Amino acid sequence: MNVREKVLRGEFRPGERIFEVPLAKQLGVSRTPIRIALERLAQEGLLESLGSNGGFVVREFTVRDIWDAIDTRGLLEGAAVKLAAERLTDPDELATIRRINAQIDEVSEPYVLVPGSVPSANELTRYAELNAQFHAAFFDLAKSPMLRWTAERIESIPFAGPKSVVMSRGIEFLTIAQEHHHAIIEAISNREGSRAESLAREHARLARKNLEMALAQHEQLLATRVWGATLIKTDTADFRNVTGTPDIDVR
Repeated sequence: MNVREKVLRGEFRPGERIFEVPLAKQLGVSRTPIRIALERLAQEGLLESLGSNGGFVVREFTVRDIWDAIDTRGLLEGAAVKLAAERLTDPDELATIRRINAQIDEVSEPYVLVPGSVPSANELTRYAELNAQFHAAFFDLAKSPMLRWTAERIESIPFAGPKSVVMSRGIEFLTIAQEHHHAIIEAISNREGSRAESLAREHARLARKNLEMALAQHEQLLATRVWGATLIKTDTADFRNVTGTPDIDVR
């Protein structure tokens, strides 16, 4: 297990200081790679630097932080698919994203056909991995390393990335998400940049809405078994102020 996994798994609480020496001993490595890892996590936003020789503390995120990050990801992915449509020179360039989406279809089909059913943990993990690959393909098609670099920074925030998939009740998330996927590929294929951009941004809004509903329905989203959950401050007032939903306790 690496340092990032330890932070996301909740082995360090928000505000807790991370000490290089005991962590290096625990992982069986020297202090140098630990220091490099901590500096990188600070650059990504998971840790905060205490300044010169001060070390690092684990950062806490509010619900508003998560919403803003998801919305920003939608903007970046919208820009990526718009560029993808404009820069597409050969239909074969879409082969990879089509293959990934076909695999997602296979995973999600049983739950599309049976509304209300919920994937198992293993199936959800597989879906999340494929979904992350699908979204990463936007930036391959956009041929924009800078957009990819920026998106990776946003996706490091808990629940902001496409690999952070949570199933909520009351919304056929997989059905709508797959409709978006197919439509985005079609728009890129037809060189419809503005349409692709709009679809990608709507797709990000769906992810945010799904997470909102999962929080509101008391799904055990903030248990330690969910990576990154322990870094999120979600008391009742915080949730109500962001979503406008009254009297919801998500502790």
